[in-house]
Amino acid sequence: MSEKEVVSAPLPAYDSAASAPEHVSDSEKGHHPTVVHVDINKNLEAKIQNPLAGIPRAQLLAEVEEFAHENGLDNYVPILRKGALVAQDPTCFEDIQGAEALDVAEIYALKREITHKWSAPRTLYLTIITCSIGAAVQGWDQEGSNGANLTFPQQFGIGSDTTRDVFLVGLINSAPYIGSALLGCWLSDPLNNYFGRRGTIFISAIFCLITPIGGAVTQNWQQLLATRILLGLGMGIKASTVPIFAAENSPAAIRGALTMTWQMWTAFGIWLGTIANLVVGRVGPIAWRLQIGSAFIPAVPLCALILFCPESPRWYIKKGRFPEAMESLLKLRNHPIQAARDLYAIHAQVQIESKIIGKSSYISRFFDLFRVPRLRRATGAAFVVMIAQQLCGINIIAFYSSTVFVAAGASPFQALLASFGFGAINFIFAFPAFWTIDTFGRRALLLFTFPNMAWSLLAAGLFNLLPESSTAHVALVAVFIYIFAAFYSPGEGPVPFAYSAEVFPLSHREVGMAFAVATNLFWAAVLGITFPRILASLGVVGAFGLYAGFNVLGFVLIFLWVPETKQRTLEELDYIFAVPSTLFIKYQFTKALPWWFKRWVLFQKNATLEPLYKFDRPPVSAPSVEETEVSETTGTTTGADVKRASDN
Repeated sequence: MSEKEVVSAPLPAYDSAASAPEHVSDSEKGHHPTVVHVDINKNLEAKIQNPLAGIPRAQLLAEVEEFAHENGLDNYVPILRKGALVAQDPTCFEDIQGAEALDVAEIYALKREITHKWSAPRTLYLTIITCSIGAAVQGWDQEGSNGANLTFPQQFGIGSDTTRDVFLVGLINSAPYIGSALLGCWLSDPLNNYFGRRGTIFISAIFCLITPIGGAVTQNWQQLLATRILLGLGMGIKASTVPIFAAENSPAAIRGALTMTWQMWTAFGIWLGTIANLVVGRVGPIAWRLQIGSAFIPAVPLCALILFCPESPRWYIKKGRFPEAMESLLKLRNHPIQAARDLYAIHAQVQIESKIIGKSSYISRFFDLFRVPRLRRATGAAFVVMIAQQLCGINIIAFYSSTVFVAAGASPFQALLASFGFGAINFIFAFPAFWTIDTFGRRALLLFTFPNMAWSLLAAGLFNLLPESSTAHVALVAVFIYIFAAFYSPGEGPVPFAYSAEVFPLSHREVGMAFAVATNLFWAAVLGITFPRILASLGVVGAFGLYAGFNVLGFVLIFLWVPETKQRTLEELDYIFAVPSTLFIKYQFTKALPWWFKRWVLFQKNATLEPLYKFDRPPVSAPSVEETEVSETTGTTTGADVKRASDN
């Protein structure tokens, strides 16, 4: 058989009589039939457990067949049997014997996902590109008001320095975030429940398509405020759903990188918004209308492309629609063995979650976030990373960079140019996070970038003390704002939305993400409303100094409350957040902090850090792909290709 035939051979017909496992007594198994699982509310041993660990082979295969028969997956029984054994022990898949022994193509596919983790089906990348466009919509919507701030207040008669006018300008800028935090985010749970991830994103895209155009034709500030609030509905729904959609479709090895595209392409949208502001900045009184209205542009491809993406397989599993979940996984993975492994592993962990957390209504799911220990820890961690994104001060620059540069002595057009530079750096410096977020981890990136954001923002404020007549005045303020953005973009920029999308169990993922995004956008609204008054009261120096202090506070909160999530499946995170907070904080002070001092202050290269978490399986090694005598084309064939071959 040729290498290509190895891949395209149809799945063998299933003979239930021949393949059914023979009955094995408990004494013959050598195991008690009941497997004791780690309590995902109180994991005192900090053990991360495979939900299939310890189940005897005969019992596992019998459960797989029962699962397949009950859920309309009879055509997939042979591959599901193999997939379940791989999921039970992912490091020893070559040692599987008997009828379920993996063939050459299956072994190659499992090895290659380790050595070539970025080799994924086009459908997965289409999904991520679509999610990225959704993020660009968010950024462009945000930046449109930045340039418009220079002209629309005067046109609507609210451009004075009175308390009322300053408040109204801040309110209009913050309106999308008010609409998101108070309503949009909370609509995401019921919309996801009825329409799925794709349908919910499509609905949000319609809002983001229509409302910028409506804002561009408003005739008074009240109408503009109303359109901005409606825009917030779409933004909140989208921000609560798109990161979940990306996280649920992505393999664990690159989930962080693919999910962080939300913030990266939000930064790209901000940059596109600054370009649009520059292009129309000198067209006269209608400039602000074009700046706000241009944000509809990226919503057009979002509406179209989301229709071609597969639905989240985890959403299908949540709904008990297992055949459709398998179809989706076949499109999102390179080989059916990966799809079968992931399907059964997700199902197994969801079963454990449902026994402990149970089924609930929307209202009870919300309160579960604060009363169920596993959920409460995830909620606290998501809250910290989300509020820290606002405390760090990035959005006061995104909202008001043009205003800040004018206050520092720049002309209006120079301020737009300086804002363009900020947008470019915010986007470009997000690229390193593609490699670092799944290598160094989410927590490490945050702990590295927050101190650096603090000193650079403080420096930007202090250089504002230079005489305005000095040519270095505006230049140095801009330089340190750019340095601040360069530290923000690979750390606190991409991490919060990626982190919040992955920390909640499937049963509470929508409402948990809604809470996290509502937290983020509510405080964005607070900043948008209060910053003009803070700037008027404290000046640039005082305002930037205040937010530099907030960066220090953010560092402390992250150190105490935010566990690492890199390289773990979404289901394994149940055990990460089962570790009590007191145990986690004690470890940071008694183990992690002393190690850091010895390694990086005393430069003791032999200092070692005792790990907190104990995995019930060793880290996956990277076997040589060359050990398998299969061509490169074998590894790039998708699961959907194999299924199509079997159908023909």
